[in-house]
Amino acid sequence: MRARAVTTVLSLVPVLLAAQQRGQDTRPGIAVFPFSNGGSYGQGKEDFDALERGIAGMMISELSQNPAARVVERQEIQRIIDEQNLVGQNRVDPQTAAKVGKLVGARYVVAGTFIDFYGDFRVDVRLVNVETGEIVKTESERMQRDHMFDIIRNVATRLMKDANLPALQRQASDQRMGRQVPTEALTYYSRGLLYADHGQRDKAIEMFNQATTIFPGYAEAEQALQRVKSS
Repeated sequence: MRARAVTTVLSLVPVLLAAQQRGQDTRPGIAVFPFSNGGSYGQGKEDFDALERGIAGMMISELSQNPAARVVERQEIQRIIDEQNLVGQNRVDPQTAAKVGKLVGARYVVAGTFIDFYGDFRVDVRLVNVETGEIVKTESERMQRDHMFDIIRNVATRLMKDANLPALQRQASDQRMGRQVPTEALTYYSRGLLYADHGQRDKAIEMFNQATTIFPGYAEAEQALQRVKSS
């Protein structure tokens, strides 16, 4: 019993330290949940499982470009979800989203689903107010799978406005719009996150290397690769 209590306390240490750091940051916090597969066809199950993490990872990266927001790291959200088993069947209701949002000191939570119907790709998201548990706004985008990054970027841009964040400065906006991450690279990046979360270090490294080979300068994959290598 005592050992279990010690383990519980130790597992909360990273959360408490993060909370102390957040107390010094007055920007509105945004937490992005893993996306749910709403019933997809045309790819292997592993690719769809990976995209649940990869779409969230890229959404976090896009939202993080706005200096007016504090975006919670994907690993922090995933750790809480895994430790507390808050998500059943990968479905996130507003109450669950608000619960996790409070734990990480976020004002808003982004939760969403994707559906890939043989290359016809759609993403739907909900912006949840953590304080009230209410859905503030819903957004949706649909294109061919080859334009997956465009879908993520477009939705992220609208979410910034929904969360009452100021628009990006012209230079930052132009840089974002000038980048095109190929869907193949994004898929390898997503697989890398899946393997990393499951503790399969070598496979994760292989996937991140594949992503950066296809798309040199893929910052998100490079950062994830360094994280896995240093873990």
